[in-house]
Amino acid sequence: MALDQEIAELEVLIEGRFREHPDAEVITSMPGIGDMLGAELIAATCGDMSAFGSADRLAGVAGLAPVPRDSGKVSGNLRRPRRYSRRLLRMFYLSAQAAAMHCPESKRFYQRKRAEGKKHKQAVLALARRRLNVLWALIRDHRTFEASTSQPTATTA
Repeated sequence: MALDQEIAELEVLIEGRFREHPDAEVITSMPGIGDMLGAELIAATCGDMSAFGSADRLAGVAGLAPVPRDSGKVSGNLRRPRRYSRRLLRMFYLSAQAAAMHCPESKRFYQRKRAEGKKHKQAVLALARRRLNVLWALIRDHRTFEASTSQPTATTA
């Protein structure tokens, strides 16, 4: 019981420290990212995501972007990287799983990827990459996430 109380006190301290960060409101506005995952993101990026320069660079560090495995004659051969931040990958993967269950837009994207024939893990990683791009844009523009209320309509050509 004492250990549970100590863990609860630490969580309160982590959440309080995270809320002091200037981008805390923007980060937690994304569905699937709460105070603890947001604090994990801030800790993994050393508090400044602009140090990466672009969303593609951050995705590469997080292991969400493929890297080339080209030889002398073969080009365009992409594979999953061997060296990446497991902490960042875990944070984006967990947030994507939570969003796939609770956010309608993320759920549609996940189901579309499954319909394309991707396995669960591949679909969640694709959703994680998409959410990374959205989070990057939100932090860059200092805006909070707003779910779109309109349904996409099919147009006939």
